[in-house]
Amino acid sequence: MTARTFLKLGGALLTEKGGREAVRADVLARLAGEIAAWRPARGGRLVLFHGSGSFGHVAARETRFLEHPGDSLAHARVAASARRLDGLVVDALITAGLPAVGVPGGLVVTCTDGRITAVRADVVLDVIDAGLLPALYGDATPDRARGGTIASTEPLMIALAEPLAAARIVLATDVDGVFGGDPHVDAGATRLDVITPADRDRVATFLGGARAGTPDVSGGMSSKVLGMLDLVARRPETEVRILSGLRPGAVAAALAGEAAAGGTLIRA
Repeated sequence: MTARTFLKLGGALLTEKGGREAVRADVLARLAGEIAAWRPARGGRLVLFHGSGSFGHVAARETRFLEHPGDSLAHARVAASARRLDGLVVDALITAGLPAVGVPGGLVVTCTDGRITAVRADVVLDVIDAGLLPALYGDATPDRARGGTIASTEPLMIALAEPLAAARIVLATDVDGVFGGDPHVDAGATRLDVITPADRDRVATFLGGARAGTPDVSGGMSSKVLGMLDLVARRPETEVRILSGLRPGAVAAALAGEAAAGGTLIRA
């Protein structure tokens, strides 16, 4: 199977997370252009994912969906909000010349008690085989034990990494790697340039959660990094890079596998 690159555009990168359904349209347009300039994006080698930021996360908080996962109206509102951001992402990619189609994360996973227990990679492969670029996103989804839950983007990526042969995963967010502390408020926060599974215990204490004051129902940076460490331990052929998509050219360099992309590299 063709080795693929997974790219996630984080919710904190695409939206103003302190707002409500507030997209950074200029950032989104620039990123779409960087993705379109990478030729393999049109050849079935790229699978795109994005977060929900001030769309789905805010909706989940306002509806208290995770406190009442059996509330079908709250479920629908969270799913609708996430879908609205996906529509904007898909529109930007199409404008840049990419044949993108939205694929709700909730339609490709089975969840039980808040965890992904099965994934329908065939749905994504059918999209790729049709010559289209799948744009998947974290989503409200049915849960066999709770009624409903959030299928967050990183667990979705991890579940699809093996069946879709992900060789490279790029997580583009609003910070330039993994820091001990919040680089938005502490200019002296230390960045970890390379992390391996041997560093897991140290990293677990080093990391904090999402930036203070921003709603994040997916667990913040800590859960993202620890999940990716577990992935590369199981799949040493996969490398993960976390970087800032606010730095022009960083995503383009990461897609091309260039060390100049910067940020933090997670590898076996």
